[in-house]
Amino acid sequence: MEETAETEQAADTELSRARNGHTLAQQLEALLIVADEPLSAVALATATDRPVREVRAALEALVAEFNGEAAERPGSPRGFELREVAGGYRFYVRESLDPVVADFVQQQTPARLSQAALETLAVVAYRQPISRGAIASIRAVNVDSVVRTLLARGLITEVGQDPETTATLYGTTEALLGHLGVGDVSELPPIAPLLDDGSEGFDREPV
Repeated sequence: MEETAETEQAADTELSRARNGHTLAQQLEALLIVADEPLSAVALATATDRPVREVRAALEALVAEFNGEAAERPGSPRGFELREVAGGYRFYVRESLDPVVADFVQQQTPARLSQAALETLAVVAYRQPISRGAIASIRAVNVDSVVRTLLARGLITEVGQDPETTATLYGTTEALLGHLGVGDVSELPPIAPLLDDGSEGFDREPV
């Protein structure tokens, strides 16, 4: 118990040192860059231990800075932007640069998908639209990196937000259907015969 208390105290000290050693803007940037879903001002305020009003002001300043509209440091827009979507904030590639990103992705030498990626892709294909949390629940593992890989490969895409949780929903792309040689997901073979017990999470309603 004593060792656990000391470990927790050390972690708290390290957290306090990190918060005190960086500006609120730096902390917000760090949190937003690792987030897979939009983060609300309230969530960011909790994570940084700062008032919501102060966090909102800092977010607005970051939006202006990335758009090249900061009063103290005007300049050209950055290659990414901070948008307020689905009740939260998230980084996005600037829309005018979409062709550059698309060309880069297409030029990458295709690599074989891992077993984890194939299983995740199957879940999305048969359960779409589906949230990252629902995918993780079905596979019983963290799927963050796998989902990012599938997004980068253009095999899945964001198709909306869950109306209740605002979680991002994913679906398959036309590119994947082309690779599979089908015109629509309805043409995919039934999944039940491919599973040991005919279920394994596929019989539940999508989330």
